[in-house]
Amino acid sequence: MNQDVLILKGNIVFTPSPDQFVVYKDSYLISCNGIIQEISETLPDEFRVCNIMDYGSKLIIPGFVDLHTHASQFNQRGLGLDLKLLEWLNEYTFKEESRFSDLAYAARVYGAFADELLREGTTRVVVFATIHKESCRTLVSILAGKGLGAYVGKVNMDCNCPDFLMEDTDQSLQDTEEFIRNWGDNPLVKPIITPRFAPTSSKKLLAGLGKLAKQYNLPVQSHLSENENEIKWVAELFPEQRDYYKVYEHYHLFGQTPTLMAHCVHVTDACVAGIHQHGVMAVHCPDSNLNLASGIMPVRKLLNAGVHVGLGTDIGAGHSLSMPQAMVKAIQVSKMNNAPSCGEPLTLAEVFYMATKGGGQFFGQVGSFEQGYACDALVIDADLAPGADLSLLEKLQQFIYTGSASHIVARYIAGKEIKITK
Repeated sequence: MNQDVLILKGNIVFTPSPDQFVVYKDSYLISCNGIIQEISETLPDEFRVCNIMDYGSKLIIPGFVDLHTHASQFNQRGLGLDLKLLEWLNEYTFKEESRFSDLAYAARVYGAFADELLREGTTRVVVFATIHKESCRTLVSILAGKGLGAYVGKVNMDCNCPDFLMEDTDQSLQDTEEFIRNWGDNPLVKPIITPRFAPTSSKKLLAGLGKLAKQYNLPVQSHLSENENEIKWVAELFPEQRDYYKVYEHYHLFGQTPTLMAHCVHVTDACVAGIHQHGVMAVHCPDSNLNLASGIMPVRKLLNAGVHVGLGTDIGAGHSLSMPQAMVKAIQVSKMNNAPSCGEPLTLAEVFYMATKGGGQFFGQVGSFEQGYACDALVIDADLAPGADLSLLEKLQQFIYTGSASHIVARYIAGKEIKITK
């Protein structure tokens, strides 16, 4: 057999749809060249000559997908979280991001960031870097070297920010295009167009980024309707647009290519309809929304409108890169959001889907164990209740709520085992 075959044996659990878990007890997960071929309760004859990674009673689940985080904010986790968004940016974030002109500093932080992602079981991530093209290259090199799947954005901002981070518009676009050309062919780590958010982007910059997205057929990421003061600011800066989302839409940064918009907390009915109409994916970051007192995304309202929703940790406004904790927090805040329009609280199956297949669709066929999907997998030692006779789904529930990175005993990305630094 000339193919690169990986066979994992154990208790296989995943969510092909958001309404239920599927469980294969004591079964074989078979992949060839990093792509899932099948799940079988017995080993097919043609694979009997292959090595089998037998994990016994452990759980095998898809790797986690983090759709929104800031690698450059890794060192400011937990800092300044008594502040609200705009004050927090000025007091902490912009100052920290200015340090990434120093390549040695960038390498230390980005290396620690990547190690922590893997430790926590994240196998695919969408990342904001900074405005600095050289340290953006450093981040890509580190992520690719560790085998992570990622989209990395060189941040663009040319107005309404500190002078030490304010870019010349033409240079910003030139640096972005250079970054795209350097990294567009990497098989695992790819560029994504990344205006920080509308207030720090001139109309010329937004127009230029929209053209680059179209020219290179690249995805887009930014922030949308996170904070009420931010929304008022956007209305003052772009009075010709009727709603915040219309700014991105006008400049071809809102679904013309695959698009992520983080937060979507204070969304009008027109905005929700626009998100759905353009196929934009909303990214729920409950930790950061709570930490900065931004509000709570009305996730059920978005889901009921047909919007695709993923999850993000949003380091450093979020304080942890743990996707299981992002799932837990998403459920908890959905129970606290009592507005009638917000509907029923989220279920564990729904948030697990968001953190795997739901978010993974931004990368293609990622986040599930269906045939044709990338073999991104975690092996979990989920015996957290000694002596208890728990079902496999109960063990998974307990891991999500009470487990830690130490309970992840193996990690695979595209069929390759990824070793981590303890």
